[in-house]
Amino acid sequence: MKTCLIVDDSRVIRKVARQIFESMGYSCDEAENGQIALDACKVKMPDFVLLDWNMPVMDGLQYVQALRQLPGGDKPVVVFCTTENDLAHIQQALVAGANEYIMKPFDADIIRGKLEQLGLIAA
Repeated sequence: MKTCLIVDDSRVIRKVARQIFESMGYSCDEAENGQIALDACKVKMPDFVLLDWNMPVMDGLQYVQALRQLPGGDKPVVVFCTTENDLAHIQQALVAGANEYIMKPFDADIIRGKLEQLGLIAA
C-alpha cells in the first residue's frame, strides 16, 4: 500500500486530506510541522508528501530541503499545498525539491488530478 505523509499545522486540513488519500488507497500519517515530519521520515520514508508552506517550528520549504538530504529522501513525491500562489513562491518550492504545487482550498478532484498528472494513480 502506498503511504502519504500529510504535513500541515491545521488539524482540519490534515483530516480532510487524510479522507481523500485514504479513499484512493493510501495509508496516511500526519505531522503538524516540518520537524515532526522530518523525524517521521527518518523512521519510515513515505511515498508521497502533501506539504503546507507556513507552519511553526519548521516551515515547508525548510522541511523539503532537509528531506532531500536524508538517505532515501529523493524518493518521496512532494506536493506543496498552500495559499502562497505567486510565481516566486512556486519557483522557490520547485528549486528546493518539491515535485508539484497545488493551491488551497483543494478537494478530492484536485488531488486526484494531480496524482494522475504525476502518474501515481491511473486516470
